[in-house]
Amino acid sequence: MRILFLTHSFNSLTQRLYCELTARGHQISIEFDIADAVAEEAVDLFKPELIVAPFLKRAIPESIWARRRCLIVHPGIVGDRGPSALDWAIQNGVAQWGVTVLQAEAEMDAGPVWATANFPMRVARKASLYRNEVTEAAVQAVIAAVDRVEQGNFTPERVPGQAHALMQQSERRLDWAAASSASLLARLNAAEGFPGVADELFGQPCHLFDAWPEAELKGPAGTLLGRRATAICRATVDGALWIGHVKRPGGIKLPATLAFPEAAALPELPLAGWWKAPTPTWQDIAYEEVAGVGFLSFEFYNGAMSTGQCQRLTEAFQWATTRPTRVIVLRGGSDFWSNGIHLNTIEAAESPADESWANINAIDDLAEAILRCATQLTVAAVGGNAGAGGCFLARAADFVWARAGVMLNPHYKNMGNLFGSEFWTYLLPPRVGDDGAAAIMRHRLPMTAAEAVRLGFYDACLPSPGFAVDVARRAAEMAAAPDIAAQLAAKQARRAADETARPLAEYRAAELNEMRRNFYGFDPSYHVARYHFVARSPNSWTPRHLARHRDLDWKIPE
Repeated sequence: MRILFLTHSFNSLTQRLYCELTARGHQISIEFDIADAVAEEAVDLFKPELIVAPFLKRAIPESIWARRRCLIVHPGIVGDRGPSALDWAIQNGVAQWGVTVLQAEAEMDAGPVWATANFPMRVARKASLYRNEVTEAAVQAVIAAVDRVEQGNFTPERVPGQAHALMQQSERRLDWAAASSASLLARLNAAEGFPGVADELFGQPCHLFDAWPEAELKGPAGTLLGRRATAICRATVDGALWIGHVKRPGGIKLPATLAFPEAAALPELPLAGWWKAPTPTWQDIAYEEVAGVGFLSFEFYNGAMSTGQCQRLTEAFQWATTRPTRVIVLRGGSDFWSNGIHLNTIEAAESPADESWANINAIDDLAEAILRCATQLTVAAVGGNAGAGGCFLARAADFVWARAGVMLNPHYKNMGNLFGSEFWTYLLPPRVGDDGAAAIMRHRLPMTAAEAVRLGFYDACLPSPGFAVDVARRAAEMAAAPDIAAQLAAKQARRAADETARPLAEYRAAELNEMRRNFYGFDPSYHVARYHFVARSPNSWTPRHLARHRDLDWKIPE
């Protein structure tokens, strides 16, 4: 079928649905929900047989739903209506939640139900639940609904429901003097991603994000206990919470210690080392060893890697190579493996161009350290989404195992035509060919883990359930293999041969020469795109690679 996606943005859920429905032979075009007239024009141009709204922030106009069947993806159980659905579910501690696909009508979320899928709730952030449980349930429900529409023998039923209002900041308020850590964390989790929770730090208003529990540190409720790297620890009545990111009025979301220079006066609360702490705490880089395998995790917010984070991770990786292991698994974070350089800290820098240059060099240092590792086999276990430089940083490992369900965006050009680095010119062509590399870099569309393996870009796509256990088992088998010494010797020989053919330094210099033009050249496209990205500027148009109905040669297939 011809299916038009009407969506607020091309977010991770929309990307996943795009890939899933395209793989099933449907013809998908996308229009951002900018204005009624724009959406009406898209419908007239594409003449869709079905409209799917994966992610909207306002109602579809009657001029569209009255003429075309429109299916809304609502992140709530059957009968749930209104905005803030997931927020209320998290804050109220419900045990089960779900996704409902229903037909658009005059009353919000009250139309007949075409499909639904439920899931057990875990204690997690809204953004994490959305990228995982909600996305998986939405895929299941949308595919069922589309199949039913296509088959034409299903009659959707209306279900009585109860509407809830948009959650206000007054209902998210944090009572640091009386509420427990669990209660405060639930409120912060319910607002994660957007809109955050309005509060104060250092006597100044801000919105809080990126909260983590702390099991050991204590103090008078509400007081700031200290800092660690980029996070600030605040006491509760029964413990403490870490706040990783904040947004000040009129500003952008930033690491807490960067947004508030006053944090420098707080006592430093360092960890003893890279080893994973036995009790809950904030630790963005952690190391564990199991069965001769070193597991290096890096839980960087939204997958963005600042200059300082890249430097600390490089130090941690180099330390890990001194351990008596034969395999190092780079785990990344729970929701993201890596999205490359940190655009928000770059935007906040005195010279964004200089900070861009420092950041790309720092992530290249990390990629080079992984590429030059001669003492262990390295595995990138991509269990979370990855984009831009993060996709190629993963490829610097000897093996890349990706979880089925993660979304990959292995291209740079959407960010103001960046050329990209992380040694992609060295890593990509040998695996997919020169034409394949050029296609991936100009494609600008998301890629599933299965597609990455099919193209030869990554090595394995592992089932989503049990991914971490499967990775650990495979890595342990690799470390215990009788020919591990021969594998390491072959790896060293390949690297030596590649270095003789063309040194890594030449690849890096050529890539950075292009990046220097992006950062310091006359074309400001990168700086403009970065500003709009971090400022969350509303979309003013839909990119042409998404809106196929706006191609000059677009024709409805006969």
